[in-house]
Amino acid sequence: MIRRSIRRVSVAQIASTLVPLQRRTKIVATIGPASEDPATLRAIVDAGMDMARLGLAHGPVEESIERLRRIRKAAADAGRVVGVLADLPGPKIRSAPFLESGIYLTEDAMVDLYAAGDGAMSDWRRIGVDADPTLLAALEAGDTVALGDGGVLLQVDDVVAGTVTTRVLAGGRLQGRPGVNLPPEKMEIETPTTDDLRLLDAVVAAGVDAVAVSFVRSAADVLRVREAAGPGGPMIVAKIETPQAVADIEAIIAASDGVMVARGDLGVRCALEDVPHHQKRIIRTGVAYARPVITATQMLESMVHAPTPTRAEVSDVANAVFDGSSALMLSGETAIGQHPVEAVTAMASIARRAEREFDYQGWGARLGRQQLDEAQQYDPEVRITAAISAAGWRAASEIDAAAIIACTASGSTARAISRFRPTAPVFACTPSERTARRLSVAWGIRPIVVEERTSTDEIVWFAVEAVAKTGIIKKDDVVAVLAGSPIDPDPATDVLRLVRVR
Repeated sequence: MIRRSIRRVSVAQIASTLVPLQRRTKIVATIGPASEDPATLRAIVDAGMDMARLGLAHGPVEESIERLRRIRKAAADAGRVVGVLADLPGPKIRSAPFLESGIYLTEDAMVDLYAAGDGAMSDWRRIGVDADPTLLAALEAGDTVALGDGGVLLQVDDVVAGTVTTRVLAGGRLQGRPGVNLPPEKMEIETPTTDDLRLLDAVVAAGVDAVAVSFVRSAADVLRVREAAGPGGPMIVAKIETPQAVADIEAIIAASDGVMVARGDLGVRCALEDVPHHQKRIIRTGVAYARPVITATQMLESMVHAPTPTRAEVSDVANAVFDGSSALMLSGETAIGQHPVEAVTAMASIARRAEREFDYQGWGARLGRQQLDEAQQYDPEVRITAAISAAGWRAASEIDAAAIIACTASGSTARAISRFRPTAPVFACTPSERTARRLSVAWGIRPIVVEERTSTDEIVWFAVEAVAKTGIIKKDDVVAVLAGSPIDPDPATDVLRLVRVR
């Protein structure tokens, strides 16, 4: 056997090159068995987790709701604003679970696939598949089945009496409940599924801040989830992981509150060499619509087992920052990995270093007008907010403002200014804790919960005072403040003030 040596970069090496700097690219960390205990959760929050992800495909929903409570407590104890994203499983097929230590499939080994029932387990000889038996029966000799994010490939050899005999084309490690990707022509995909809607009811009642919708194909899929969540429901984040979604990306982003570049399943369903280009296009489109964009999957994959990332992973994370990602996501690294806290620490350090090289002025200058969905194009309040936000970015740049303060009830003003990637720190002062948590995934936004005020003058005054308490701004600094009237029946951010701190 030939062993390949992978050069790794230690967290200490990354951190040693940094100057003190507030990180602006946010971190989403998946919480699972490796990170759910209170001490580890608190350490992950302290290391820089801005939003926690709960994967609803793994374990009963009650388990995820208990994790939600623990996350809220860890954030409160740390004095941090941390949002919670619940990720709906969608129609993805998964294997029956492997033993905790997992298995390794070697090339040319023979392994059987079978329809798994309750309590079924998988091993290196037989892998249970959590799917309708007719799907497996439809497989034919020569078909390819991908496991996980496509790293393990099986080729169908024979199908006899419900058992699919396969040969391993590309081996690798499997643990937990990896996805089972059948040939697309053998699958009928519908989003959301009946199970998604059941889980959605539970997590909405529990108070999650955002819900990710898996295997979105069109804006209609997003709208069905929004309708099911009800008025005042959580943010709806569309996961882009199908060719259909890439083709309809503008309509999907316009219908969503955020978007995720789900590179694992996208790479299984699209040509691998296309994925980086899809990533850049999705990020650009999301930013144009002032939607947070999360780049996800295999960002620090080696840290599931290793205490440090590879150089290639460091470059991948840095390039996602250069692309303009609002947030970077860790999956197995923190959910089942051996070094969850170190993974968050490494991600934070890499992002901070990359941000030192980001072309802030060039980004804002090239950005152009904010894109609006069909309804917003005829909404003067939305158009006014977009215009004032652009003016706020230009004014803050010209006077070298010490900070930009967005006074916002819904968070839309903060997201509108965030898309410019300003050099000045951006604060969102809001009377809503829920809005503050939703902004935890927006680029560069530091949410501050403030008391509700009755006039624009009070809003501006007390927002500046709240930011001054952070120590970021000082006497005689100039800050740009965006606000509106709290008593306007059609609220809009229509005030831009340049305020000298007294």
